[in-house]
Amino acid sequence: MAEKRILLIGGNFYPELTGIGKYNGEMMDWLAAQGNICTVITTYPYYPDWKVKTPYNKKAYWFSKDFKQVNADASNPIKIYRCPHFIPANPSGFTRILSDISFCLSATVMVFFLLFKKKYDYVITVSPPFLTGILAIVYKKIKGAKFFYHVQDLQIDAAADLQMIKSRLLIRLLFRIERFIMKQADLLSSISEGMIDRIKQKAGRERVSFFPNWVDTTLFFPIAEKDRLKEAFGFQATDEVILYSGAIGEKQGLEAILYTADSLKNRSGLKFVICGSGPYKKKLEDLKTNLQTENVVFLPLQPAEKLNGFLNMADVHLVIQKTNASDLVMPSKLTAILAVGGLAVITAPVKSSLFKIVNNNQIGLLAEPENQAALTEAIQKALNPEMGHINDNARNYAKQYLSINEILKKYAQDMASIK
Repeated sequence: MAEKRILLIGGNFYPELTGIGKYNGEMMDWLAAQGNICTVITTYPYYPDWKVKTPYNKKAYWFSKDFKQVNADASNPIKIYRCPHFIPANPSGFTRILSDISFCLSATVMVFFLLFKKKYDYVITVSPPFLTGILAIVYKKIKGAKFFYHVQDLQIDAAADLQMIKSRLLIRLLFRIERFIMKQADLLSSISEGMIDRIKQKAGRERVSFFPNWVDTTLFFPIAEKDRLKEAFGFQATDEVILYSGAIGEKQGLEAILYTADSLKNRSGLKFVICGSGPYKKKLEDLKTNLQTENVVFLPLQPAEKLNGFLNMADVHLVIQKTNASDLVMPSKLTAILAVGGLAVITAPVKSSLFKIVNNNQIGLLAEPENQAALTEAIQKALNPEMGHINDNARNYAKQYLSINEILKKYAQDMASIK
């Protein structure tokens, strides 16, 4: 792709370490490293804690501009415009909508400002928040840019299925706005085959590009010394560590981990580790207190430089979602688990695309979502030392299909193909 001017409008960005912010940041790093001129309109980093991180909290009430260096010679940095927005302390379906609207309103100021600057060739928005697509359409109509709309999460579907929004009138209105945005996009993409099928139905169009989440297999790789790693993170070398690492939210249904831990509390040396932050962490901590499960440990989200070792420490990884979320949200945490050759227990319905990928490639153990007995059984099976072939399959799959360079090269080709 010849050098282009690229504008990303997204609610999450660097330096967030998980979720959409991580992928937005890595995508723009890669595009800038190819020589493209990259600019980002975003918020201040707040996810998954739902609280602006230090040192950004000192200036989060107004607009600011900073730069992110990509190349070692400090050439061609990414320009970042950060906008203030409402961050609910206890996010619900309604307050999340208010949060998205507040960002879109403040981002409108920056889009208006950029209308008087040199034109961007491409404007990319990543949903959620899906409303940023409206801003991209405005920029497209006025400046003549190409509009690329990437769906990481079918936000409205998830809100409706999980009953986070109960007003049917509001849901119908949001679906209409979403359909309008999708039909205006020059390139529409998403992260799983199941989501792509659903988007085709919603948007009434045949071409939706497959743009899956990726992993840098040079940063995430297997380490053989599990005993040493366990001791480095405060565990006994003989402990069996069952790890959930990521956002702690409603769609995961993480209460199941504590109930399984309680049922296996008599197994010596078994540790269930819940690492991360989010609005539902306090609820899980209260449940631990009520159940008196001494084999459950809560840890904060690990810094990037420790994450490869931390993931390698675990004997079993948990990728848990509720039934209604399983085909709408391809879990981003799974890519790094596969890259380190981790053995994951994954909850997914039989008909979901996630189930098919895992089952067909034998890269994890599957359990029926929201089935406590099935989850417990799968974890016990994963602790069997004869499961080593799944670790090998996981690493090989990540190297072959999830390489950041190969995936972003394909996306850049799709971008360049739009005339």
